[in-house]
Amino acid sequence: MHPLHDYIAGQIGEKIRNRHIVVMYDERKEFVPFFDEVVEGAEQDGLPIGDFGGHRAKIVRFNGSFLEVRYAVESITGSDSVEDVVIYLPGVRRDEKGSLLLELEKTGIHYAQPPLQQMARLTLRKRFTDVAIDDLVKNEALTYADFAKLANDSGASEGASILKGIFGQSESLPLIAAWILDNQRDEEIEQKGAVEEFRHTVKVRIGLSLPNDASLARLRSNVARYVLANEFRLDLTGDAPATLSTVPSPEIENQRKAVRKIAESLREAKHSDAYEKLADQVESELGLGENSVAGANLGSVDTFRFEERSVIRESFRLIAAGKAYAAREILGTRSQSFWVDRDAARKGVWEACRLMLEMEALASRVEATISKANGKPERWIDRYTSDNGDESGWYRLDQAQRQLETLLAAIDEDDLDEKAVAKIRSVYDGVARKMAEGFIKAYASAGWTIPGVVHQTAIWSDVVANQHKPVTYIIVDAMRYEIGVELTARLGKLGEVKLVPAIAALPSITPVGMAALLPGASSSFSVVEKNGKLGSQIDGTFMHNRDARINYLQAKVPGVVTLRLSDVVSWSTATKKKVAGAQVVVVFSSEIDEAGESTENRYARSIMSGVVSDVARALQKLASVGIENAVVTADHGHLFFGSEREESMRIDGPAGGQIELHRRCWIGRGGATPPGSIRVTGAKLGYDSDLDVVVPASVSVFKAGGDLAYNHGGASLQELVIPLLIVRMTVDGAQKVERNALSVKLGFDAVTNRIFSVEIALGGGSGGLFAEPRRVRPVAIAEGREVASAKMTSTGPIEDGVLIVEPGASINVAFLLTDDEVEALKIQVLDAETDAVLYTSPAAIPVRLGV
Repeated sequence: MHPLHDYIAGQIGEKIRNRHIVVMYDERKEFVPFFDEVVEGAEQDGLPIGDFGGHRAKIVRFNGSFLEVRYAVESITGSDSVEDVVIYLPGVRRDEKGSLLLELEKTGIHYAQPPLQQMARLTLRKRFTDVAIDDLVKNEALTYADFAKLANDSGASEGASILKGIFGQSESLPLIAAWILDNQRDEEIEQKGAVEEFRHTVKVRIGLSLPNDASLARLRSNVARYVLANEFRLDLTGDAPATLSTVPSPEIENQRKAVRKIAESLREAKHSDAYEKLADQVESELGLGENSVAGANLGSVDTFRFEERSVIRESFRLIAAGKAYAAREILGTRSQSFWVDRDAARKGVWEACRLMLEMEALASRVEATISKANGKPERWIDRYTSDNGDESGWYRLDQAQRQLETLLAAIDEDDLDEKAVAKIRSVYDGVARKMAEGFIKAYASAGWTIPGVVHQTAIWSDVVANQHKPVTYIIVDAMRYEIGVELTARLGKLGEVKLVPAIAALPSITPVGMAALLPGASSSFSVVEKNGKLGSQIDGTFMHNRDARINYLQAKVPGVVTLRLSDVVSWSTATKKKVAGAQVVVVFSSEIDEAGESTENRYARSIMSGVVSDVARALQKLASVGIENAVVTADHGHLFFGSEREESMRIDGPAGGQIELHRRCWIGRGGATPPGSIRVTGAKLGYDSDLDVVVPASVSVFKAGGDLAYNHGGASLQELVIPLLIVRMTVDGAQKVERNALSVKLGFDAVTNRIFSVEIALGGGSGGLFAEPRRVRPVAIAEGREVASAKMTSTGPIEDGVLIVEPGASINVAFLLTDDEVEALKIQVLDAETDAVLYTSPAAIPVRLGV
């Protein structure tokens, strides 16, 4: 037989297997030759037997009388055991309402006018391209016998596709795409005389007429330019650039769809390098660039490299003009971009734009709800820290601001829009000012007390002292509430954690806040001056520096072990011995405050972000030696603006007996209170002291030494609301290692940019037939501490540093370097639930920024 016969027989045979009785109508008598072929020559009960794809059945052929048909099948269908039978009715159109064979059809199945052309199309694909098949099936003169001859893959029939044999592909669109990207088949196309067939295929499928006298190299250039130029043109919402007038357009919708499909296939991952070169070449030939088309008129597909830059530039322009809604609409149509996916630095630019829009939306929501906060300070604390629906957590605005400023520090300034950055910073500054003014006024009106909110001085007595021993007490200098929320999310994967807000002591500076967290502070705490030095006093002990505070702590808590966070993260043998058997371990972290006070603002936030992971790692390491209970808090928070305070935001310090002057607070005696500030006596703050504290009534700063962007000491929500975390680690703190769980491809020999990317995929240990998606946390480490974190993938930003790796698919992950002083690092991928180590770079990767 032949492929067409085999295919039809198989289709009917499947229906016989399922329903036993097949009633087949053939109004145009197209299948008469098939039934002549299918009869084996044998008979049973006077009926011929046919083989339908391995299913043998009796055949009853209609010869003008339905009664004869019913009589012929009565004996084989009238019993409980129905035999297999095919009833073939050539020249008969089925009567859907009054068929005389309706009972048989219901028992079995009817098969009305099977489409010969469709069946032929499926069998001809082995020998012809879809363009050639289209031409064939349109020819109504072709019969079953003609299609049978064409489908017979003997290689002898005229008209078989040469291109199909060369490319091994009957679908013309993948064939054209493969030819555009690869010239290796050109010689064979010419030798076998398939050039004319190729011209015809291109003409029919995408509407391009190719010259008869051109080389295949020239034709390739023409087709590539036609495909990319028209995908670009079809995606525009406005007029196309004049340079595209030389490129013809597809005339019908099917051709336009084909152009889009070919262009899309060219950008598939396996062709990405070739597409990049091809698109850049066509872009150059057409003279296209960022000024060719307004970003607002570009569609959702980035055919050419310049498009994503034009779109992001337009988005920044709209943000700067206060039209964030319009920028949001533009970006909303662009779920991904070939060019952004290939460049980690461009991912950073787009993420910065997204964060700007998120900040604008958060700022608008916060500003709208500020007026709903009443005069009670506890209500302001609740608004700032709670997570309840649309009005949840004003802290989220601070969190987005930190994330944006961290990212901006890593992006080349030439890729940003200064006006857009300035606009968003201005929006944040305005809302932060309103928050500060409202809260400080409410706090002062309430007599500087906040019912129902844990005061910093009570944390040791009410929380730390009540924990089961052994216990870790981690005090992070300048960790504001929103960073505590991020730390809570991280620790939630490793154990049980409870987060509550607490209020820091005034003034919100380190010598005060650190002492307020020590034992005895709940019953006896004052801010005093002795011998010209400012300090805190508990039970008659004056403490003005770190050494004094540690001496006091060791005197109050015999056997207490004090460490720096860096000591625990590095986890040396000496540190392990030091904590062995300890009942109370107090860990101090000064990284955030030191970064804010002494590091260039551009990079300070990057350093701050790494503290979250360092604290989580420290708690794991301490849990590995049995210290599973922990309390984590801060001495104070901070304000950290994107730029230095303007001159109008700097106010004169109070006159009088000054003890200390900081940007956000003045401590002394007497004198006049300058405009824009508010004074509170030590007595009102509960101190046994004759000192006064003066703080700005907004987010202004005093004219004093120090940084003009990073500040603390005042009474804003960001400075006074501190996180209080109560933690119980429920996992083994010693990180386990899974072998071959993941594979990581770098694609570089050294890190030369603060934003860099790697490719992550499940490895042999996680692969296989029953592999499941895995939640992982990629980081970069140096000397045991995190120096870079994963921020973005090709599908968008990463929430809490966690991403999902699917079986059989790789994912491109962009990292943000948070420590530009590190000389080398290793990529490490952790299980998001247990922090088990799934992958670690076999060798250190050099860091050479600026190379």
